[in-house]
Amino acid sequence: MTSAQRLIGLLGALQARRHTTAEALAEEFGVSTRTVLRDIQKLVDADIPVLTERGRYGGISLLPGQQVDLTRLTTSEADVLRAVGVDLDRAKALGAETAARAAVGKFATRPGAPPARSGATPLSLADVVTVENRAWFAPREPRGAPDVAALARDLRQARRLRVTYRRSGERAAADLVVDPYGLLLRVDRWYLVADVDAAPRLFALTRLDGWALLDEPRRIRDVALEDVARGLGQALETRHEITVTALLDADGVDLARRILGSRLRTVGPPDASGRVPITVAYAQVQAARQLLQFADHLEVTGPPEARALVRRLAEETARRHT
Repeated sequence: MTSAQRLIGLLGALQARRHTTAEALAEEFGVSTRTVLRDIQKLVDADIPVLTERGRYGGISLLPGQQVDLTRLTTSEADVLRAVGVDLDRAKALGAETAARAAVGKFATRPGAPPARSGATPLSLADVVTVENRAWFAPREPRGAPDVAALARDLRQARRLRVTYRRSGERAAADLVVDPYGLLLRVDRWYLVADVDAAPRLFALTRLDGWALLDEPRRIRDVALEDVARGLGQALETRHEITVTALLDADGVDLARRILGSRLRTVGPPDASGRVPITVAYAQVQAARQLLQFADHLEVTGPPEARALVRRLAEETARRHT
């Protein structure tokens, strides 16, 4: 079950039960309590009248007097909700904004309406929480970027594609035939998920120069799109062949966590000079060039090839600025 499909299931469960707990929903849908709470937050962000209450007698429920009728959804409305949930920006990218707005409007509270309160009933979560799905400093969509909606329409034909794609770091694009599973949206970046010679790959749409439908059915393995995408993501985040050690100024640790993410494997206690030892995992030594952005706040201590790379790049940068 995808995240979007789970949202519809949660709405149905709340409609039938009116009051439940995150733990009960987590057990019912086979996910963690944290996942359920994230899903509830998505519903609240779309103005769906969900109330969460803390404490011994707390739980999750639809706001009193509200009604969510999933049977009123048209086929297209239900389809877009299964695909992207209640995120209108993502629906717009897929050319399905009208259907998404119609669907959300059938079970959302009236925009701008004052919160329904009675006695000691607290404000709804929608009144005190807002969610922004766009990443910080996200670049604007480059001119000539692929039409996501058009690609989605072609993918629904379940046929093979010939794509013209430029790999990262290369200047020229190349043609290849792929067997597509579908599209992945990770934060605010779109990817095509497809098999190439029965091996899964991710294709960033920002480097997809074009595509063409072929007159033959796709040949995919018996694996769901969500599972293929998850496997590719896990492989990318866990793959590493080299561990770089470095000394970082203690006041740069927060920045390192934000920039390096899961690549930052360990952070030790500060030494007498105020620097902390860190280890960073990379798939190849060339990727250690990322550490140059810490400038004089970081010193690479090993392995020798990583230290030599940073020194060479620093010297080249200095030469270009003299």
